[in-house]
Amino acid sequence: AILLQFKFELHAFAEKLGMSDLKAIMQFVLITFIILPVLPNRAFGPFEVLNPFETWLMVVLIVGMSLGGYIIYKFFGRDAGILLGGVIGGAISSTATTVSYGRRAKDNASSSRIASIVIMIASTVVFARVLIEIAVVSPEMFRIAAPPIIVFMLVVMVPSLVLWYRVRNESSQMPEPENPTQLKSAITFGVMYSLVLFALAATQYYLGQTGLYFVAALSGLTDMDAITLSTARMADSDPLIMAYGWRLIVIGSMANLVFKALLAGSLGGWHFMKQITALFAIPFIGGVLILLLWPDTGFSLVKVISTTALQHG
Repeated sequence: AILLQFKFELHAFAEKLGMSDLKAIMQFVLITFIILPVLPNRAFGPFEVLNPFETWLMVVLIVGMSLGGYIIYKFFGRDAGILLGGVIGGAISSTATTVSYGRRAKDNASSSRIASIVIMIASTVVFARVLIEIAVVSPEMFRIAAPPIIVFMLVVMVPSLVLWYRVRNESSQMPEPENPTQLKSAITFGVMYSLVLFALAATQYYLGQTGLYFVAALSGLTDMDAITLSTARMADSDPLIMAYGWRLIVIGSMANLVFKALLAGSLGGWHFMKQITALFAIPFIGGVLILLLWPDTGFSLVKVISTTALQHG
């Protein structure tokens, strides 16, 4: 009876979705309800951190959030505007958004300013994704990590909104995003997540806490989801990561900003790279200050480095 009552609304909904969109939804169904239930829910390998069920559950979480952004794009269309274009782009993939708008800036130099603002907004949305991921995987870590990460997000958000307000009346069409539910992409993320999780466990065991910062920076270069979920996953079993894991995420975020600036510059040209670098310098400096000035951070960093140095001679 309910379905019949909303017959016209359902038809309107279906008309907005093409075959590729229905395929994306069905692929998400495959990832969630076909593959996930058959995976073994127990730890394998050294350090017992590789759990196929939990790994694929993280894949479902990431693909689900990206699919949500993809469906929103389908309803708002290409004429989403600068602000909404950045928000949707960040929800789907900030790296893919950087690539799309970097290419657009190279093809049309006059749109480079708008492209840089959209990339900044998309980079802000990344922190919202990070907070959601931490809250889902480790609510206890969320209470500790949320304040510094929110401050970092505000450092990115404020200049983004100021710049957007100055060009809010200019038109901008959002490029067509790729299907975020492709099985190949899901498997790639699952492998990346497992590698980061294993690298964190092995690094902590052999090198101590200081090695974790290197892993976080290396992982954050291309993807924030893997280091975020891996850190949150380990936090429940490791009190040190529970207390200071947010610093790994902040370091990963800073590395991600550097990577996106280089990526945008390589695609959009030297002039566009200078624009992006100038914009990203603000949150990067803010991240450094957060690491140094957040209560107990500086002391903890020095203590960890000193302890590790003594342990390894």
